[in-house]
Amino acid sequence: MTRPRIDLHTHTTASDGTDSPAGLVTVAAAAGVDVLAITDHDTTAGWDEAAAALPRGLTLVRGAEFSCASPTGRGDLDVSVHLLGYLFDPSHPEIVAEQARLRIERVQRLRRMIEKMAADGYPVDADAVFAALPTGASAGRPHLARALVAAGVVGSVDEAFATLLHDGSPYHVSRVDTPVDTAIAMVRAAGGVAVFAHPLARRGGQVVEPSVIVELAAAGLGGVEVDHPDHTASDRDLLRGLATDLDLAITGSSDYHGTNKITPMAAETTAADALEDLLSRATGAELLTG
Repeated sequence: MTRPRIDLHTHTTASDGTDSPAGLVTVAAAAGVDVLAITDHDTTAGWDEAAAALPRGLTLVRGAEFSCASPTGRGDLDVSVHLLGYLFDPSHPEIVAEQARLRIERVQRLRRMIEKMAADGYPVDADAVFAALPTGASAGRPHLARALVAAGVVGSVDEAFATLLHDGSPYHVSRVDTPVDTAIAMVRAAGGVAVFAHPLARRGGQVVEPSVIVELAAAGLGGVEVDHPDHTASDRDLLRGLATDLDLAITGSSDYHGTNKITPMAAETTAADALEDLLSRATGAELLTG
């Protein structure tokens, strides 16, 4: 029996991907994906379009990626982390309010970064960057990265992040994100299940200690994204053992962003029993099948 291909972490033009929600499900079907999660940053704006475009045989898991702050477990300043929330009620008041606040934070942060770069002579304009965003899109650094590529400042989105937009850059502006334990409680209150996204992806900066995942499991964390393109083999082994010990679902995902990243759809996948584990923990929304 053929095992289903399950990709539980992808992005669309509703946040920082380059495929529309309808385009995303088309790409997924062409890649032979059987179960796809749409997980745009701090928004559910792409859910309806993706659901309406579902081709026959493709199942959609509706979710979002929440911007969070977490203790590192080392006693230093909090670090930026991401939490994947699946199958929650998108109309839950806490979800609606916090996602709206985060999107405002994203706009203010991006505008300030653009202004700082423009003041140093870079050919970027805040109004032009925001005008190019799809209607209702959750703004993020990749949108500025694409503007830098279009202006000929860098050759790719990856180069933009490596040279100008990383956390240690003089143009970096911090954001007030949701405490991760608060986000877990919020997702659970909305009937969803929370999964720690790429917890050891060091390309994005500092990461948490394993002790933090232990604490979050006690606070209601439902799973850990173990198989991710930015995780090393040793990271995966560590996380897999930790998740098993803590009875957390073990997921794998591509973190697909279209042409913003080189990782293809379903480069990493989730086992069917892990998906069933997630479904058993969620009550806020159902799977949709084309």
